[in-house]
Amino acid sequence: MESFARHRRLRASAAMRRLVQEFAWSPADFVYPIFVQEGLQGREPIEAMPGVDHLGLDELRREVVELSELGVPGVILFGLPLEKDELSSSAYAERGVVQEAVRAVKAENPELVVMTDVCLCQYNPAGHCGIVRDGKIVNDESLEYLVRTAVSHAQAGADVVAPSDMMDGRVAAIRRGLDEAGLTHVAILSYAVKYASAFYGPFREAAHSAPAFGDRRTYQMDAANAREAMREAAADVEQGADMLMVKPALAFLDVIRQLRQRFDHPVATYNVSGEYSMVKAAALRGWIDERAVVSEMLTAFKRAGADFILTYHAKDAARWWREEHR
Repeated sequence: MESFARHRRLRASAAMRRLVQEFAWSPADFVYPIFVQEGLQGREPIEAMPGVDHLGLDELRREVVELSELGVPGVILFGLPLEKDELSSSAYAERGVVQEAVRAVKAENPELVVMTDVCLCQYNPAGHCGIVRDGKIVNDESLEYLVRTAVSHAQAGADVVAPSDMMDGRVAAIRRGLDEAGLTHVAILSYAVKYASAFYGPFREAAHSAPAFGDRRTYQMDAANAREAMREAAADVEQGADMLMVKPALAFLDVIRQLRQRFDHPVATYNVSGEYSMVKAAALRGWIDERAVVSEMLTAFKRAGADFILTYHAKDAARWWREEHR
């Protein structure tokens, strides 16, 4: 009989498949994004993201308890302020919504890794990630306000600041600002490779940050470009980034892999709102097995090279993982 490879030998049972499994995820891989709304008591559902809510500070503390019990090691905080102005002043106010949220999280669990989104889009009426002058998003002037925001988050107790604005030179400016403020211990997770993506749709509702005019294509990356992503990441490494992120995740697995192969820095990916909501919508209609699909996606992110994953699925996935590992 002609000889051939019998690959199925290593798939014969669940125990065998676990034994030879090459990649796996666990709750230790997750950072959970949280939307904190200034002045809110309790929580309000985000219609476009089933299972995700806007939280007041009271509910934020309860959320921290739940995440800690589930073994999720980190959160990233997004703020929704009561007031917006052209200079995004709520973004860097000492008692701003994110600053107060950082303090609340650290009071509840000092060991939880607290990351903060550093951007201006939620804090100005134009809904853009930088300062707007004569209908244009200006780069260099925006850096000053991004630095103020990052420093204020760090002073409130953030462990990691994560600039998502995509202004050129922001990482160097923030690193310099943190160091000059004596905050040399605070890490920078750069949204190094952030694409102008249609997958962000539900986030616009969640963060109240839809642009009032135009779009963000003059500063976020073109989805067709991968070599440019390597240049962006290399610049951020040179400027002092401690970790690098690719956003979105699902449509850019190849970019995650290229980043992992080229850089020794920790690599994160953001499993964004549109990716989450598509799964949720299909699952609610009974079209897919949510648990199986989410697990497959998370495995793909790890296989591509992500060291950790920002995901709205974190709580559900952590519960499923615990059920399987009792």
